[in-house]
Order: sequence, then C-alpha cells, then structure tokens
Amino acid sequence: MRVFVTGASGHIGSAVVPELIQAGHEVTGLARSDSSAAAVKAMGAGVRRGDLGDPDGLREAAAGADAVIHLAFDHETMAAGNFAGAVATDLAVVGALGDALAGTGKTLIGIGLTRTGDAQRDAAIDANPRSAVSRAIADLAERGVRTILVAIPPVTHSTRDRHGFIPTLIKIARDTGVSGYAGEGANRWPAGHAGDVASLFRLALEVAPARSQLQAAAEEGITVREIAETIGRHLGIPAVSIPAGRAAGHFTAFPFITLDITMPNAATRELLGWEPVHPGLIADLEDGHYFHHRLVQ
Repeated sequence: MRVFVTGASGHIGSAVVPELIQAGHEVTGLARSDSSAAAVKAMGAGVRRGDLGDPDGLREAAAGADAVIHLAFDHETMAAGNFAGAVATDLAVVGALGDALAGTGKTLIGIGLTRTGDAQRDAAIDANPRSAVSRAIADLAERGVRTILVAIPPVTHSTRDRHGFIPTLIKIARDTGVSGYAGEGANRWPAGHAGDVASLFRLALEVAPARSQLQAAAEEGITVREIAETIGRHLGIPAVSIPAGRAAGHFTAFPFITLDITMPNAATRELLGWEPVHPGLIADLEDGHYFHHRLVQ
C-alpha cells in the first residue's frame, strides 16, 4: 500500500516507517525541516515537505495515498502552555485528512481511544484534551473511512527516546539529587518498546477491522516506584517518596506522576496475533543507554 505518515521522523514514526517499508509498503513521510526530510529519506521513504498548518497540502498527500497514519502533534505549542491550541490544530489536520479520504474506504490510523464503557477508564480518557481528536477520527467512519485508533502507552521507550516520560524523570532526578515517586509509588504506567508499537501499527494497517481500538502497551502496568528505583540505582542517588503535598513542586515538568493507568492488551493480541518481542521497560533501563547522555534540555 501507499502510506502517508505524519510525524515520520519522530520517536514512534522512526520505528513505524522502517517497519512498513520492510513489509513492502511504499511510504511517504511528512517533513517540515531539512533535518526531518533527511531523516525520512535515510529510512528509505519518500518525503512530502510541509507541516500541520498546511491543510491543502495534507489533503493532497492523503488523496494520493491508500492509507494515512497520523502520528504528528504540535508538541511545541503544547509545551508552551497552549494545549487547547495544539488540539485545535490537530482537529484541523484530521478534518483535512478526512475530507481527502471521505467516501473512499481508505484507511486513517490515529492515536488514542474513544469511550470504552468503563467509568474509571472513560474519566481518564475524557480528562485528556486530545480525546477530542480521537473522537473526530472515529467519527470519520460515518463518512466512509476505515478508521482505526491505537492507544500508545505513556511510556514508549527505545534507544531513540529523547523527550519522553523516562528522559523527563531522569532529568528531574539529576536536577534534584533524588529519584522520586509520589506517595508509595504504587501507581502504574503502561509501557511498550517503540519497535513493538511499530509492529502493531503495521498489523493495524494490514489486518485490523474497521473501527478497531487497539492497545499498544506490551506491559500493562509497571509501578512508578520500580521505575524510580531503577533510575536511582543507575544514577547513584536514592529513590525516595515525595509526599503528596510536595509532588507538584518536585515534579514541575511532569504533572502526570500520580496517574494510575493500566492498558489491558489481551484483546489486541488475540485480534491481530500481536506478540511483542523487544525488551521491557526495566530491561531497557538496565541496558544503560538512557543514562549515557543528557536527554532532556
């Protein structure tokens, strides 16, 4: 298939693109800069110059493809404190892609979930402003688009991870001299290696039924305390509990530290025959590559 990928040079995109090419798909990646274009080309994909603020270009690229995998997001605007603005941009992107694909039966794969019927899980979904984008993608099924949603684990790890949850925690630990966890640290985060996430995207493209909602966590939930203790051991600093009243100040760049999330993956494994094969999060941390350089500036 001819596949157009946004966010092709990002952490997840740089795993998805080679996975698709190796499987025989013809991939074109969106690139907004010379360095991104060079990275996409080096992976063996075609390059479409442009960005998320060019709806006409996105429509044209999507119209010329058999499928679109939308991985990009305006992280710069979000990091500047304008999460709503970043979501508004993404909704416009989905609208442009939807216009190009409407009535064709072609595929649009995006990130996220819509409501599941589980009250606790749905509350967490609704609390994320990006859930509006997931709903917009799902709604395109009514316009003749084969829509698929993939829930990415909050901890997606690999040697290419430079700005994710783990690099952020490592930076906080280095800056404060302790590897912290909130309270007892019993809350959990799902995790998945970028290579396993990429294989799920390929399977989603090739065999997932329309309207599928897939869970890309190879590990359904790892306690934050275990993560913090592993980081502390590698940095040679203590892993300590940060009381709830001090957590917001200690984890200023990481307001999600107290969330308790699990991502059951049995249904996804059964549906697609997906079998993660890459190292788990703790094994990846033990490998040491996360500690060889300054990851988050």
